[in-house]
Amino acid sequence: MNKQKKQIGFFEKYLTIWVALCIAGGIAIGHFAGDNINFLSQLEIYNVNIPVAILIWLMIYPMMLQIDFSSIKNVGKRPKGLILTLVINWLIKPFTMAFFAWLFFTKLYAAFISPEQAGEYIAGAILLGAAPCTAIVFVWSYLTDGDPNYTLVQVSVNDLIILVAFIPIVGLLLGITNVEIPYDTLVASVLIFVVVPLVAGYITTKIVIRKKGVTWFKNVFLPKFKPVSIFALLITLVLLFAFQGNNIIENPFVILLIALPLVIQTYFIFFIAWFGGRWMKLPHAICSPAAMIGASNFFELAVAVAIALFGLQSPAALVTVVGVLVEVPVMLSLVALVNKWKY
Repeated sequence: MNKQKKQIGFFEKYLTIWVALCIAGGIAIGHFAGDNINFLSQLEIYNVNIPVAILIWLMIYPMMLQIDFSSIKNVGKRPKGLILTLVINWLIKPFTMAFFAWLFFTKLYAAFISPEQAGEYIAGAILLGAAPCTAIVFVWSYLTDGDPNYTLVQVSVNDLIILVAFIPIVGLLLGITNVEIPYDTLVASVLIFVVVPLVAGYITTKIVIRKKGVTWFKNVFLPKFKPVSIFALLITLVLLFAFQGNNIIENPFVILLIALPLVIQTYFIFFIAWFGGRWMKLPHAICSPAAMIGASNFFELAVAVAIALFGLQSPAALVTVVGVLVEVPVMLSLVALVNKWKY
């Protein structure tokens, strides 16, 4: 079965190339379309972009179809993977992100950017670091043969913690006691990106299995949805980068400066989580999603909150968009690494 997954085909084999082409295409569309792209970027509900939300929903829904909801109750018998996820995401990751952002933007880049800009760049990085991945991680877990049921539990617990811990951690790290992060954006993001596809997946699974049986569901129905997640991911990238096309073209040097600490942070957290899981003797199917959740970010939430707090054209919002720019290629490289190190 594992061998089959590794040979999904030409499209997935060269996924990094398609990602690069979609990013370049999105930037080009944004640049040449100019203000004409604004009407799409303004289709929002609680600061969450509706076209992007639909695409991310299509990205996550096929992953939810693979979850065996009846076996989730057994996860409590293997708590170590969940403990690793929580320690990495809430006790380590936000603080290392803040440290790398402070080091690069206020010290190493002092000759290139002003202190005021540095402050907003740090704020954007903190928003990324304090929002552990809850949506696209299902794609990374799938590509690395992670346990979908355990991944769901890891993601669900993170979602609950985000609701109570995101604002205090961001406020603490920004050093601002009166920071206002809109709860409507926070709750809408979790509902749209996790709860809705989860419920839809559960209902679909129940209906199809009752009508057609488990064998038909696994051998006929599920394979039809395999390409949907990847196509939705690629179209999402086109759209996100179309919104920021001019910003990226006009500031290529700044994009590089922002990307460096974000890439370092991603690899740093991944290695802590991966080798931490190996040290805890976690099976590959649990260690893999734990490391992926730690390394990746809930960029939809980070982008939405940065725009709500600082504005669409702000340095903070730009950092969260660059987070998307570097995350997908970097996470694909980590997917390849995890598959190479599979044990």
